[in-house]
Amino acid sequence: MRGFPPFSARVPDLRALFGRYDGFIQDAYGVLNVGTAAIPGAAARIAEMRAAGKRLVVLTNGASQSGAAALARFHHWGFDFTADEVIASRDLVAEALRKDHGGLLWAAIGADDGALDDLPGDLRPLDDDLLTRAEGFVFLGSGGWSAARQAALLAALRADPRPVICANPDIVAPRETGFTWEPGHFAHDLPGTVQFHGKPFGGAFDEALRRLALPASRVAMVGDTLHTDVLGGRAAGCFTVLITGQGFFAGIDPQPFIAASGITPDFMTESL
Repeated sequence: MRGFPPFSARVPDLRALFGRYDGFIQDAYGVLNVGTAAIPGAAARIAEMRAAGKRLVVLTNGASQSGAAALARFHHWGFDFTADEVIASRDLVAEALRKDHGGLLWAAIGADDGALDDLPGDLRPLDDDLLTRAEGFVFLGSGGWSAARQAALLAALRADPRPVICANPDIVAPRETGFTWEPGHFAHDLPGTVQFHGKPFGGAFDEALRRLALPASRVAMVGDTLHTDVLGGRAAGCFTVLITGQGFFAGIDPQPFIAASGITPDFMTESL
């Protein structure tokens, strides 16, 4: 891992970096969209990046829906990403279930509408019966999750320790009306070892770099958080760009948080 820079350079927007990097890994929430709406101008900037010959990948920790559903949502918002350019942490979990966790009965937490057809193995929406019968748990989303349900899961795991996979390591996420607690917030509170898939963990960036077919030194990670986007991108050997005018740091000076954490992005810009 390359060390963090002593300070962040300010740039007006990503066009100032087109000459420096051949590829860009884009976060989704807080960079391309906030909640259920695209950020104004984001699709146009992606089109400019593509016209400049840049290779692109979207790396999202959103796991309540499949990568195919995420792609359809991006197309609805006016982005022209291909299927190979969108990596959802849910897809990384699907690969892990295929390779390492076959044969178990898994209980899924937070799947939108209970849709689990894209995930392999015996995976069923969590209910009271599965708290005791399931052989493992997959945390996909936090919609509808409550303190009472978290307490019930904690008690079940203390009584009978079982593997837990977290498909969304985010602690919080920006929405139209504020922040919501995400699966990472709840998963870090669980006993035993939790297996995380998504930013800032290395497997997500390994897959992004594989799809870009570029060395990390020629790639910039663009995101709105220090603890997932900047930390993960730097650990993978990429350069990093923190978006400060929307998403996580909208209306907030990020500098005190950079100083407190020691996680310093290479560049900062208000928006794409």
